Amino acid sequence: MTNAWMLRAAVVLTSVCLLVTALDGGALYGVDAVDRDVLAAEARRVASIRRASATAVAIFAGEAGGGSGVLVRPDGYALTNFHVVQPAGPAMRCGLDDGRLYDAVLVGLDPTGDVALIKLLGRDDFPTAEFGDSDLVQPGDFCFAAGNPFLLATDLRPSISAGIVSGVHRYQFPAGTILEYTDCLQVDAAINPGNSGGGLFDADGRLIGVNGRASFEKRGRVNVGVGYAISARQLLQFFGSLRGGRLVDHATLGATVASSADGRVVVSDILESSDAWRRGLRYDDEVVSLAGRPVRTVNAFKNVLGTLPAGWQVPLVYRRGTERAEVLVRLAPLHAPAELAAIVAGDRRPDRGPGRPAPDDVPGRPETMRPPPEDMPAVVRAVHDPRPGFTNHHFNVVERDRVAAAIAAARRPPAGPWRFGGTLAESGDFRIEVDDTVVSIDLPTGRSTLDPRGELDAAADPPGSGGLLAALSLWRRLSTGGPADLGSTTYWGTAPLYGSPLARADETATASPPLLDVLESAVAGVVARFFVDDGGSVVGIDLWLDADADPCEVRLAPPADDGLPRAIVVRRGTTPFATFLVTPDGEGR
Repeated sequence: MTNAWMLRAAVVLTSVCLLVTALDGGALYGVDAVDRDVLAAEARRVASIRRASATAVAIFAGEAGGGSGVLVRPDGYALTNFHVVQPAGPAMRCGLDDGRLYDAVLVGLDPTGDVALIKLLGRDDFPTAEFGDSDLVQPGDFCFAAGNPFLLATDLRPSISAGIVSGVHRYQFPAGTILEYTDCLQVDAAINPGNSGGGLFDADGRLIGVNGRASFEKRGRVNVGVGYAISARQLLQFFGSLRGGRLVDHATLGATVASSADGRVVVSDILESSDAWRRGLRYDDEVVSLAGRPVRTVNAFKNVLGTLPAGWQVPLVYRRGTERAEVLVRLAPLHAPAELAAIVAGDRRPDRGPGRPAPDDVPGRPETMRPPPEDMPAVVRAVHDPRPGFTNHHFNVVERDRVAAAIAAARRPPAGPWRFGGTLAESGDFRIEVDDTVVSIDLPTGRSTLDPRGELDAAADPPGSGGLLAALSLWRRLSTGGPADLGSTTYWGTAPLYGSPLARADETATASPPLLDVLESAVAGVVARFFVDDGGSVVGIDLWLDADADPCEVRLAPPADDGLPRAIVVRRGTTPFATFLVTPDGEGR
């Protein structure tokens, strides 16, 4: 026994000596350098989490529970989930890791996408999360979630859970609720009840999504490592409409697709009233891409469509036999306005069938939007204005006035009649006059005039344009008198603008151009949308004489020194009307 014990001791002693020798000589092989790199990486991770934690919002809704959010603007705008705020109603209390509680008000809702925008009140210097590019996220990337699981953040400090991105471009069907998660990120970072609405961040602390849905054990509602986050791409595409206090709807193409026997994605049904039908899409056509993104599966089609707001115009590429077509299609709303309002009010609940429980993978299920509490804080009541079609009309006025102020400050034509002319790209000269009492255009085909003081719904002149003179008249009224001169004008949100005179030739097949502010006016029997760039210039007008027909689409190059554009492109549907090249002296050849 003694010899055996001594043998074992000798082996242990030899191993220790070898280990000490290895550690002592480790510097020769860069062990110290590796240690420093590990410590530096750890410090970066801690710093990223600290920055993200400062933007995490703990949402408390009294007996209704609560959840999480993430600050995205210094004036207090924060993103969260629809199913988090719906039980809370328009007013809630929110805490940050600075230890302070803030009153907050509901701003905008996207019920289908399970997104809500709220605004914390009392400061204009809140810490904010920087958006990352969710399209660049790949499986295996490090990520972490910051939020308020199980409402544990009684000290207002968020809980952090870390993991990796398990999958991208996931589609999660509604499964008995109205909440449809499209093109979302799948993560194994723990997302539990209460994490809903909180931020999902990459390794550098950039916001790549908002957490919402997770898979749970059938009993106990404990996370099993499969969570889903709404992508930053989708959030940014809806943010403008949400900021405008709108009740936002998702889009439909007016067509459904299916997989063909040879694996193509083909049109299985289509409404003849849809814009896609007017653009030439038909049964059995292959959908190649939508909004600049390839479509190779049915789920990929749903993923792209589910990230787009209703009303956007986006490129569609389809193939029929050997012929390939590239068109712009205007996306219709998924719901009627009254239906969407009923969903928010809780008047319409999905029919799950008798005895069927709510799905287990939705951490919180919307029931009904609470009415404003009688004891709503005065600071909240001052910024709360519910109206039909809006979540909070107060913020629509804020955004409308912001854009109106930018237009007023921008370079524009001087007071008095606007007179300009030049040449047509097609051939010939033109001359345009826009005044408060008359609008006229001289073309090689003849002269057209309009009295802008009357109803405009029959003003389709010049023939074939769909209402160019009416569009020019409303452009002048907006530029000289502001939204007040147009009657009912609202902030519509943000949208891409295609067909600009400065656009690339391959624009329809590429990714979306930058998002622009859009004002919508209903005036004199017509509806017009004005696209306004960052400098306050109106660079696009869509004017509908008839809601069921193609609008007149006017695209204006940014203005020159005299406030007038040097090029104007006009089209209706797929038919170009004319390209006007404005000469500096206002005359033709």
